Amino acid sequence: MRLVFAGTPEPAVPALQRLLEGPHEVVAVITRPDAPAGRKRRLQRSPVGTLADEAGVEVLTPAKASDPEFLDRLRALAPDCAPVVAYGNLLRPAALAIPVHGWVNLHFSLLPAWRGAAPVQAAIRAGDEITGASTFRLEEGMDTGPVYGTVTEPIADDDTAGALLGRLALSGAGLLAATLDGIADGTLVPVPQPAEGVSLAPKVTVDDARVRWTDPPLAIDRHVRSVTPAPGAWTEFRGARIKIGPVTTTGFDDLPPGGIHVERKRVLVGTAAAPVVLGTVQPAGKPPMAAVDWSRGAQPTAGELFS
Repeated sequence: MRLVFAGTPEPAVPALQRLLEGPHEVVAVITRPDAPAGRKRRLQRSPVGTLADEAGVEVLTPAKASDPEFLDRLRALAPDCAPVVAYGNLLRPAALAIPVHGWVNLHFSLLPAWRGAAPVQAAIRAGDEITGASTFRLEEGMDTGPVYGTVTEPIADDDTAGALLGRLALSGAGLLAATLDGIADGTLVPVPQPAEGVSLAPKVTVDDARVRWTDPPLAIDRHVRSVTPAPGAWTEFRGARIKIGPVTTTGFDDLPPGGIHVERKRVLVGTAAAPVVLGTVQPAGKPPMAAVDWSRGAQPTAGELFS
């Protein structure tokens, strides 16, 4: 089949790499426009666009997928199918109608669970023990189309969103390749999603990533892991924002929520119940450091709190 691949961030790269090495022809790649990055805010190609450039594949970067010039070029490419992985741009009916076999999306959850922009983060935050990836045919509704196939993945007690998404990106790449093979030979037919079991996973903002020390320790542990590495869990100390890495729970239970207790080899922070042990701390403009190293410089006094 002639494929036009749509994707943008690093988790979409394994899928594109798998398709470039497979039996189908990737005739073009669609990705988000180059965006400012780094301290100097220089324009930078997306990870998917970079791989396409290296492979000598045409790259399309429409500001909107409804742009007439983009739609004309897509029609001229005459794709049989358009696989999608975390593209990040809304696809309207005019674009959806162009590929013969439609747009096939790789989504990192077991649909209909966790429809939306942040399924991996939502699964960790909810304490799910199993998640996975699904391939489905795109339609106008948000992640509502019929499903071609799934793979499952256990969630470890110490999984961060970054670690779990990395594994799903690899297993999902194989699922997407197998799905396209099944579409090509006519052996695979999508099945409508059930009406039961629907849950939503909206985009996680920086404000959402703030730690609420009045929550129970298990909820804080899941919350921090769900937003690591991005956008990153954070709190305030002496009026300044600091990021924190994954935490662990402890039986010590004599601190108020947000209260800081420094020991020789660990830093404890109070919650609604037992405190948690801080992993890493990253003050603004500095690299992450072990919590104990941070405490030596900050020297929190008795009674000081994370707010």
